[in-house]
Amino acid sequence: MVAAQRDLWRPTQVLAAFQQVGFNPSLSKVAALWNGKPVTVRLDDLDKICAALDCTVADLLQAEPLAGAQGTSETGQRASGAEDPPTSGAVRPVPRSRRTGRPRSLPPN
Repeated sequence: MVAAQRDLWRPTQVLAAFQQVGFNPSLSKVAALWNGKPVTVRLDDLDKICAALDCTVADLLQAEPLAGAQGTSETGQRASGAEDPPTSGAVRPVPRSRRTGRPRSLPPN
């Protein structure tokens, strides 16, 4: 949306704007940024994108609410496989037993 507000309508135009500030991604990376939600963006690349589009990070990113974040309290959280809620401290995972009946070993600390 920010690129469109700057009258940049194609990935090649966005790439040219990026190259003016010294950011030289591949055209396929620019097209991926243009066409959808990227999986990852490096922070230094994000700074260069903001410089090229003359915007802030807040103009590019949109916060999404966490699923199930409403009304979650610590009293309702339990470790996976826990029999009783923990009374205090960190919870250590309990390995599932194998089909042979022997328990699995714990991961190293």
